[in-house]
Amino acid sequence: MKKILLAGSTGYLGSYIAKELQKQAYFCRAIARNPEKLKQKDIEANEVLKVELTKPASITESCKDIDVVISTVGITRQKDGLTYMDVDYQANMNLLEEAKKSGVKKFIYVSVLNGEKLRNLKICDAKEMFVEQLKKSGVDYCIVRPNGFFSDMSEFFNMAKRGRVYLFGNGELRANPIHGEDLATVCVDAVDKSDKEVEIGGPETLTQNEIASIAFDILGNKPKTTHIPDWVRGAILKVVRLFTGSKVYGPVEFFLTVMAMDMLAPEYGKHTLKEYFTNLNNANA
Repeated sequence: MKKILLAGSTGYLGSYIAKELQKQAYFCRAIARNPEKLKQKDIEANEVLKVELTKPASITESCKDIDVVISTVGITRQKDGLTYMDVDYQANMNLLEEAKKSGVKKFIYVSVLNGEKLRNLKICDAKEMFVEQLKKSGVDYCIVRPNGFFSDMSEFFNMAKRGRVYLFGNGELRANPIHGEDLATVCVDAVDKSDKEVEIGGPETLTQNEIASIAFDILGNKPKTTHIPDWVRGAILKVVRLFTGSKVYGPVEFFLTVMAMDMLAPEYGKHTLKEYFTNLNNANA
């Protein structure tokens, strides 16, 4: 059985991948800034290393005797003074260089659907800069491109819980986001598959209006949806860019951009958004 190094093991997707590796009986070496989070999330690994991927010296020999690296490393909320370039690009580059030194056979990296078309966004530019370097590295690779997580859809649920969902345009743009557990299976299956890039989404394609409707239905609230002209979205982006720093602007820029486009990928998985919203509702009950 191949030995896997998992980077980003304490994050939303990484924790599901760790459990899937355990389920499929892979040897898993998990690296994390704060290994205590693994215990808190009840995640088991054969080996756990405390590392700072932004500091190359701390990851020396972390890839020793490893066959495949899986990296979900990236930030959705900038913190500790770190930028997308520090983490999504440079931290992954540090790991790739260490993997090459140790003779790792394959590197699996989780980016984002349409990332190459969204290079104007700071987060996507950093991810795609790393993708470019990975492709040129000489190491076998697979780029996994999900179109959005169920956790990203929580904002629809939260708005519905507050009584009204706000959508830009007519609400007919479509997406099929994927649950972390389903995406984890795709990532682990990539260990033995030859695909260089995998675009993947969840089992249901829904309009934004339909997503809002599901949230209201689960909550038992009367549907109240307000459709805002799309030019307002552009105005908000300009204002946020002018009056906030990159820590605020980066996540807002990404969210408002993908909200204005179809995010469709091949359907896969078993978990539904209705099930996810139901679990959110029960957790908040």
